[in-house]
Amino acid sequence: MFSSIAPLARLNPFYAPHFQLVQDGVRKRTEPAEAPTTRRSLAAASAVEEYSCEYGSLKFYALCGFGGVLSCGLTHTAVVPLDLVKCRMQVDPQKYKSIFNGFSVTVKEDGVRGLAKGWAPTFIGYSLQGLCKFGFYEVFKILYGNMLGEENAYLWRTSLYLAASASAEFFADIALAPMEAAKVRIQTQPGYANTLRQAVPKMFGEEGIWAFYKGVAPLWMRQIPYTMMKFACFERTVEALYKYVVPKPRSECSKAEQLVVTFIAGYIAGVFCAIVSHPADSVVSVLNKEKGSSASQVLMRLGFRGVWKGLFARIIMIGTLTALQWFIYDSVKVYFRLPRPPPPEMPESLKKKLGLTE
Repeated sequence: MFSSIAPLARLNPFYAPHFQLVQDGVRKRTEPAEAPTTRRSLAAASAVEEYSCEYGSLKFYALCGFGGVLSCGLTHTAVVPLDLVKCRMQVDPQKYKSIFNGFSVTVKEDGVRGLAKGWAPTFIGYSLQGLCKFGFYEVFKILYGNMLGEENAYLWRTSLYLAASASAEFFADIALAPMEAAKVRIQTQPGYANTLRQAVPKMFGEEGIWAFYKGVAPLWMRQIPYTMMKFACFERTVEALYKYVVPKPRSECSKAEQLVVTFIAGYIAGVFCAIVSHPADSVVSVLNKEKGSSASQVLMRLGFRGVWKGLFARIIMIGTLTALQWFIYDSVKVYFRLPRPPPPEMPESLKKKLGLTE
């Protein structure tokens, strides 16, 4: 009975081979029924490459999540002054006319310490977001890749990156929303609250739990396109840099050289991210400042020109942020000796089908 069911199971559209990382960086297919052998092979390969864990293991995902905590939490906290001025330009463009004017007015009114307003919710919120964003991205990329199969995962790799990053960001924004709401209140409403400890009970007392999650839909509007661009553009830029720019294969590059490529690809991706997500970012900033407004009402009131206020500041901030995030994230992988698959190459089976090999 079971022998007759097995061939039928392989015919279902979601059946896909499992992959493992081996010494030369090539992914080889094994059947699900050979799971114990696969685990032994992965362990052996990891030992040869001196990896600290198997690709796709719980430890791998946990350390990737930790890398996300560091990359997002530290970088977003470091640019709090620029983020504060950007938010104030969005909600009060008459008072904060430009980046330099915004810094000048803020320092004049609140002192130098005023530029650090909102650092605590920024650090906590974006650490949680980074944990989910990078950790779940690795989970969904492997999951969706196995569902597609080796050949389709290569042919549709851009769609794979987009789908995996969108899925990860959906959960990341739920983790981020409460702290993002508190941060915007602290930064854009003078006299409302100066610290997270003051803002949270005040917000809850005025609007209940809804105060922390009313901005989650605009966050999805802002962050999901941003993250899809961030991951897909980064992955394809890395692939292009090694193919057309870097004069030697990735396997021959030192770890330091690989991290330089990571930083450059991250900055390029960050510029596109800023442009794609800026209109929704403007809506989020205004929405969290005002009570009783909806995203559609804010969007209509701001108009086309209004939603692009502060774009230059955001390009500088997000470009730098994205480059540093990928650099930190990849450095964490190097430090903990995690498997780092090379840019994808066309599978041999697909080359034979296309007549590219003899």
